[in-house]
Amino acid sequence: MLRRRQALLVRPALDDDALHATLTELRPTLQSHGLGAGSGRPPWQPVAELLRETGRDWDRRWHRMSVLAGGTPASVSERWLGERPGDGDALVLRACVRAVRGGQGGGGVGRALTSPEGRDAERACLRAAEACPEDPTPWLALLDLMYSVAVPPREAVPVWTEAVTRAPWHRGAYHRLLSHLSPRGHGSAEMTDFARQGAARAPHGSPLALLPLAARVELVAHRRRQMPFGADGHWNEPGADAEIEAALSGWFRTAAVPHAEAVADLNLLAFALVRTHRPEDAAPVFRRIGRHMTPYPWELLPEPERTFRYWRDRAGR
Repeated sequence: MLRRRQALLVRPALDDDALHATLTELRPTLQSHGLGAGSGRPPWQPVAELLRETGRDWDRRWHRMSVLAGGTPASVSERWLGERPGDGDALVLRACVRAVRGGQGGGGVGRALTSPEGRDAERACLRAAEACPEDPTPWLALLDLMYSVAVPPREAVPVWTEAVTRAPWHRGAYHRLLSHLSPRGHGSAEMTDFARQGAARAPHGSPLALLPLAARVELVAHRRRQMPFGADGHWNEPGADAEIEAALSGWFRTAAVPHAEAVADLNLLAFALVRTHRPEDAAPVFRRIGRHMTPYPWELLPEPERTFRYWRDRAGR
């Protein structure tokens, strides 16, 4: 009997089912039919409940806030603040939403930070930081805003420092600055040094063990954009296997509690193992991933879903 293939789950919420359920409840199509958030309670209520349940788990709070900022109408946070002035969660969500919208449209280095939208977004981030002084999330929202308008990395570092002062070894903070330092962003070779130093200093079991691999994939993506047929040379370098071993022993094979974006890190690790021709090591990683494929970094390959399915199915044999 043929075994029916399970559909892949490719979604911003990753494996956070509570976040995915909240996004579903906020869908305009559901609200227009009198269901979900539009039925009997204000549209911000499910978001408020989700964030209250998140508490001071800064890693998960950032993941949920950033996904909500890109997947909910701006009116949700505005109405929330209108009905609950000064609510810290509402202020932080508004900061994240405005950072996303303030950075849209491009227009040159630093453009949005001098535009009315950019200034408004920056003020929203600083207001949220003032209201929630222990929360790194407003600073990460500001870091995202700065990235989207190509603010130079040296100007982003103080904002990153504000975030990691509040939450040392915060995965999202390190990956955001890595993006700033990437040649695909606005940086240079500093990215590799930053990744190695971050991984070396992080506690055992931290997902920051994957930072050097993340930097290598960034270099592959950058080189592929410039010269598609030479990009995979990065996987033949001696350091690639050492970075993979460090990620396996320093994070994957530890007893660390799964973090909010573990699915993204698992996909990154699986991708690296596939590109370095290590199917036996890749198998347990794919088994842990299950159905949760992330577009990046598989989109760097010609047929990302087909490749992912092939290796995932091979792992299940």
